[in-house]
Amino acid sequence: MNWTLEVVPVPVTDMDRAKEFYAARCGFAVDLDTEPAPGVRIVQITPPGSRCSLALLSGMPPMPDTKAMAPGSLQGLQFCVTDIEAAHAELAGRGVDVSEVRHLGDQGWTAGRGGTWNSFMTFTDPDGNGWTVQEAPSDLSER
Repeated sequence: MNWTLEVVPVPVTDMDRAKEFYAARCGFAVDLDTEPAPGVRIVQITPPGSRCSLALLSGMPPMPDTKAMAPGSLQGLQFCVTDIEAAHAELAGRGVDVSEVRHLGDQGWTAGRGGTWNSFMTFTDPDGNGWTVQEAPSDLSER
């Protein structure tokens, strides 16, 4: 049996603002925008080329035996791209406040690209959910 990560829940306070950020600014595709129950809204979006979507959640009660995440509490998940400088330019060009490209070296985090798997940048959504972008040497299908 294969286990695949296909949806990451992202708690938000203002769904329209979050949808605009991820769709218009980040360039992610909107797959679904639904209100399955009173006071609950889910917008599912997918980054270009990804097999994993984000489910923006507002008013969603936690599943039984789980705890709800507060908006802004999602931190450190990583997107991978094959050209971090192009991804940086695209996000910045769309108005996303994205960090500089940096890598981890002997002196800690240093500006600029590093070696294989060692180039990163970060950004946050309007609620403070934080994302890391890492440069991969090739597309997932080629690894």
